[in-house]
Amino acid sequence: MTPGGALLVVGDVVTDVVARHRGALAAGTDTAAAIRLVPGGAGANVACWAAHRGRAEVRLLGRVGAETAAWHERELIASGVRPRLVVDDEAPTGTVVCLVDAAASAERTFLTDSGASLRLEPGDWSDTLLDGVARLHLSGYLLFSGPSRALVSVAVASARARGVPVSLDPASAGFLAALGTERFLKLTEGVDVLLPSRDEACLLTGSPDPAVAAARLSRRIPLVVAKQGADGALVARAGAVCARVPAVTAAARDTTGAGDAFTGAFLAALLDGAGAEAAAAEGCRAGALAVGRVGGRPPRDARGG
Repeated sequence: MTPGGALLVVGDVVTDVVARHRGALAAGTDTAAAIRLVPGGAGANVACWAAHRGRAEVRLLGRVGAETAAWHERELIASGVRPRLVVDDEAPTGTVVCLVDAAASAERTFLTDSGASLRLEPGDWSDTLLDGVARLHLSGYLLFSGPSRALVSVAVASARARGVPVSLDPASAGFLAALGTERFLKLTEGVDVLLPSRDEACLLTGSPDPAVAAARLSRRIPLVVAKQGADGALVARAGAVCARVPAVTAAARDTTGAGDAFTGAFLAALLDGAGAEAAAAEGCRAGALAVGRVGGRPPRDARGG
């Protein structure tokens, strides 16, 4: 593909409550924590990190509640994203409580109320959203509810009719296990690029070896880029791992959104004409930057690669 064209991301826009504590939570009493309210959502984060790389126009389709719609729109615009937010009059904006153990490699646990984010539906889609778009990216969270699954089907069909490649990030091993791996793989038919985490790749294939898992997935999906955290990334095509991309060393404060950062930078690099291995290296650099920050969004100063 020649460079140029926009990236359209379809996915979740949520409000993150990030609570950084040290050590085990004290059941039945208080645990001291540093708590921040920040904009988040896997889809929105991917869009912001893609825009942060500064090479492509980035658009976002998402659904939010009326109570925070204006705030989320301002935050997205300030990050360089062109949002199209559907305002839900019945459901509030999704909220995720992120419990981050600052004493354990900044590992995090999520408590998720999807709210309006998974109420995206086919009626929110228009084929004109693809005008000028070179790549469509879908947040895997969309597969975890009936209305948004139907939207995914419509969007993928529309993209394929126009020859627009489609990528998808499975998003959540926990939700993926509840959905079922075979059902997930059936729902992702027509996807060109899959960007699972290590846990998601292993869950989808039943293999404990992430390299074997990535290779197996690439027999069903043309390009698989498995994110390995501190172990970098694996690039697989046609049933074999063709590249192992090293991670960038970083001191982790909060791993929330690191995978989204990887995905956003990876997709922006592809749009700029990079090959999969070079794009994965860009993703690793973005992931390293993300874990040094609180929340899932990039810094706003000095946007660009």
